[in-house]
Amino acid sequence: VQLQAFGGGLVQAGGFLRLSCAASGRTFSRNVMGWFRQAPGKEREFVTAINWSGGSTYYADSVKGRFTISRDNAKNTVYLQMNSLKPEDTAVYYCAARRSSAGWSTAEYDYDYWGQGTQVTVSS
Repeated sequence: VQLQAFGGGLVQAGGFLRLSCAASGRTFSRNVMGWFRQAPGKEREFVTAINWSGGSTYYADSVKGRFTISRDNAKNTVYLQMNSLKPEDTAVYYCAARRSSAGWSTAEYDYDYWGQGTQVTVSS
C-alpha cells in the first residue's frame, strides 16, 4: 500500500499549483482522504479532507476559498488545487488516507496511510 504525492515546486505569491496523490497497492475509493502540511519548525497541520464519494469536503480556515480538494476514484488519485498561494503556504505537503469506511477527522493520528510528501515553496 503506497501513497505518492507529487506536483510541488517553487511558485511566486499569487500563483497556483496542483498536487496529486496517487494510491497503489489497493483501492482507496471507500476512504476519507486528506492533505496535511508541515512548515519548517512547525508541527504538521491539517489542510483539507474529502469523503469517499467526493461529495463532502472540509478545509482549514487558512486555505478556505483558495484551495480545492477533489478525487478521481477510477484513477485512485486525490488532487489539491492551490490558488492565490501565499508565502505562509510554504511547507511539505502530505497526502493521507483513513482506514476504509472511517469517518471525518482533522487529526493526523487518525490517518493510517501516508505519502512521502512534496515540497511547496511560495516566494514573496
